[in-house]
Amino acid sequence: MTPSIPMTSDEINQFFLILQNLNPHPKGELNYCDPFTLLVAVVLSAQATDKSVNKVTPALFQIADTPEKMVTAGEEKVKDCIKSIGFYNTKSRNIIALSAKLIDQYAGKVPNHLEDLITLPGVGRKTANVILNTVFDKPTIAVDTHVFRVSNRTGLAQGGTPDQVEKELLKRIPQPFLSHAHHWLILHGRYICKARNPQCKVCPVSRFCHYVNKK
Repeated sequence: MTPSIPMTSDEINQFFLILQNLNPHPKGELNYCDPFTLLVAVVLSAQATDKSVNKVTPALFQIADTPEKMVTAGEEKVKDCIKSIGFYNTKSRNIIALSAKLIDQYAGKVPNHLEDLITLPGVGRKTANVILNTVFDKPTIAVDTHVFRVSNRTGLAQGGTPDQVEKELLKRIPQPFLSHAHHWLILHGRYICKARNPQCKVCPVSRFCHYVNKK
């Protein structure tokens, strides 16, 4: 998957200019109404599709859309709402635990610092970066499977781990694009630069991509 030649600075700039022109205000596809409900939705989305999460969150948020209501609802009610998605037992426990911690340590509010977010049960660096970027408009990059694949495949940023790719992306992406780069790369990977069958013939940024198996 790793290309032999990294993209140049000019190619990266053109790459993101095109994505920006096509979608000036990209958004994630999880449904939420505030920082807490987004946090819960992102925790639920681990090893699950956004579509499957969006099917279960309306019922969940109807009974519990704040940390206080979530703790009151309890693990069994949460589990019943989300049982159609993977790892629902663990995710139920984490949601109750992170809600309790938000109440105890953050006055029921979602914190806006990476160091605080990653102490919450079920919240890793990727989830924290999604929250920081989407809610607090911080120039972070959440490296999921789509971002990892697109970055390595195109030559945008190479690395063997998500953390390595994140560091490279933050160094290589021009500052004006950082606020939205996370969403552009996810959407590009989800719909164009797919894992098994990348749509190179219709890819709007193909000419800047160094994918060795481009068709």
